[in-house]
Amino acid sequence: MFNGIIFNKGKIKKISKRKKGINIFIYSKLKLSKKDLGISISCDGICLTLISINKKLMEFYLSNETIQKSKFKKSKVGDQINLELPLKFGKQISGHITQGHVDCTAKIFSIKKIDKSYLFDFSINSKIKKHIIEKASISINGISLTISKKTKKGFQVWIIPHTFKLTNLFKVKKNDLVNIEIDILSKYVRNYFNEKQKF
Repeated sequence: MFNGIIFNKGKIKKISKRKKGINIFIYSKLKLSKKDLGISISCDGICLTLISINKKLMEFYLSNETIQKSKFKKSKVGDQINLELPLKFGKQISGHITQGHVDCTAKIFSIKKIDKSYLFDFSINSKIKKHIIEKASISINGISLTISKKTKKGFQVWIIPHTFKLTNLFKVKKNDLVNIEIDILSKYVRNYFNEKQKF
């Protein structure tokens, strides 16, 4: 479980293809050791298990299902990845609760700098768009953000300079893919009322 507040980034150093997935190796300055093997780490919003670490080079395995639902299907060596360690009991939650279970990808439709902030416009799958609610929380590449506006193609968010600087959003451009996780509360409420209507 995570809260979408990013303080750390890493860089993909190696991608090894397997029959039913890939292994990715990410270099970061996270203070981890072999005793941390098996913990979950949010990598661009995806909950991945740390399977090895050697001189700050972390290794993770991604199944084909995870690859197809995420931006990792187009990842390459050199890409920067937002990293977040799992929440600890008593830790302050500044964002919103995320699970690291990415629902889909969204495509960046446009990026506009307005004053010192940035307005990001995303297009998204119509099946996922029904979960989009203005002023609700959303996870984009593991970052807890607020939906400012729902659009015909998807939605918009504002990125303040602090978030822009600390995350990999300063590296993205038009038509790039980002990982999306819809607020779990939104999904639970919609599912509850859908089930209720069946009776």
